[in-house]
Amino acid sequence: MHDPSSNGRYGRRILWLGVFVIVLVAAYTAGWFWLAQKIEGEAARTLARLGERGTKAECVNPEARGYPFRIGLYCDRISVEQPAEAMSLAAGAFRSAGQIYDPMRLVAELDSPATLSTPQTGPLALQWTNLRASARLADPLPERVSLQAVTLKVTAADGKQLVAADSFEGHMRPNGADLDLAARFAGLALDPVLVDGRSVPPLSGEADLSLADGIRLLDDGARDLRGRSGLIRTLSLTLGEQGSLTVSGPFSIDADGLIDATLKVSLHEPRALAASLSQVFPEQADKIRQGFSGLSFLGSQPSLPLRINKGMASLGFIPLGKLPPVR
Repeated sequence: MHDPSSNGRYGRRILWLGVFVIVLVAAYTAGWFWLAQKIEGEAARTLARLGERGTKAECVNPEARGYPFRIGLYCDRISVEQPAEAMSLAAGAFRSAGQIYDPMRLVAELDSPATLSTPQTGPLALQWTNLRASARLADPLPERVSLQAVTLKVTAADGKQLVAADSFEGHMRPNGADLDLAARFAGLALDPVLVDGRSVPPLSGEADLSLADGIRLLDDGARDLRGRSGLIRTLSLTLGEQGSLTVSGPFSIDADGLIDATLKVSLHEPRALAASLSQVFPEQADKIRQGFSGLSFLGSQPSLPLRINKGMASLGFIPLGKLPPVR
């Protein structure tokens, strides 16, 4: 025989479960909006601190968004100005977000277009299809910081396109006391005005290097690499569609900015590389072809030692000249 009291007990359980869910959702919602207010308040305080240090920064209509599963700061427009340095940057909408279940990973996006002005460049217009940054937070420094851009273009005030790139990405991470840096770009086109009127084919490249004691460099806010050393794991450059060169090995820079390095240079398709270099340096075309014709006998991927002693560079037994000091 069915016990009517069992239906009552079951109904009460459902009721209490419903009440629990409602209370849980209400507490979560209250916590989310409390954290949103904290983020908005911290953003305002950060902008105020920058102003006290002489940097004018603006986030138009700052608002925390992303409920229920994300949270981040949104701005309709952003701008940064350093009057003392005569530098300024203004861009479109800014969005940042972190997942509630993974709050230590943050991503941010910035909308095109932007304007950048420095004493060296004057006003520039920047455009891109996608510009995104991400970071894995940790104490005292992030575990990793990355930046990615797609179809980046830089245009001068007169409307001339100075730089264009199909893609770019850069990464930075602490490695003990050292700092690991990596970058990659493709389809980089440079206007001749940037390279003394020379015609440079589209460039692609990548870099992977470690800077010794690089964490201290960040902490000190140093603006140059003098007195530093490191290891180039890979530094490669491709000119045009085929010929490329890759450099690897340790390096150091003394207090005067002079480079010391013991490197290995590997060439891929020397003839194609020679053709591209002859296009860039037509006045040296004969010497380039003669030098690379000998390397072609070593195969399609020859390697040679590159030594730099106090800025004086030599490739094998061939002197290359003096490199300018690093500033």
